[in-house]
Amino acid sequence: MTEIRGKVWKFGKNIDTDAIMPARHCNTADLRELAAHCMEDADPEFVDKMTPGDLIVADANFGCGSSREVAPLAIKHAGVSAVIAKSFARIFFRNSINIGLPILECAAAVDGISAGDEVEVDPTAGRIWNLTSGAEFRAAPFPEFLQRIIASGGLLAYVEERLQGDRQQ
Repeated sequence: MTEIRGKVWKFGKNIDTDAIMPARHCNTADLRELAAHCMEDADPEFVDKMTPGDLIVADANFGCGSSREVAPLAIKHAGVSAVIAKSFARIFFRNSINIGLPILECAAAVDGISAGDEVEVDPTAGRIWNLTSGAEFRAAPFPEFLQRIIASGGLLAYVEERLQGDRQQ
């Protein structure tokens, strides 16, 4: 997995899947349309202000609420390169892995990073650098098999790669 670098968009505690991807927009499978409404109820101007590659940094319990799979899809397809939070709702955590969205849990990083800071992340090593302040933080790196799923672009792509490898042998 490659290093990720971008500007930080900061959010508070208990950002639920309704704030990430409002239910009123969940009636489409068009990923561009979903991405256009990413974080709309938390920050209505988020998608217009952010730049592809930017990161979300949030307090505890990010992605709580319903098990809406479109929430991490909207984040990924809006161009967010990673999410760092103190903690994630477990279903959001798994849905993020399943679609290949890098997420890291690190309370110290959340406390040590401000909105607008430039951050670099090495998800494989669990390293987070706040390039603005010079501070470095450590998140627990994912086990190798989860890293492979994320690097493949998600669980379906990972399984397809594995099946292709089995067919070629």
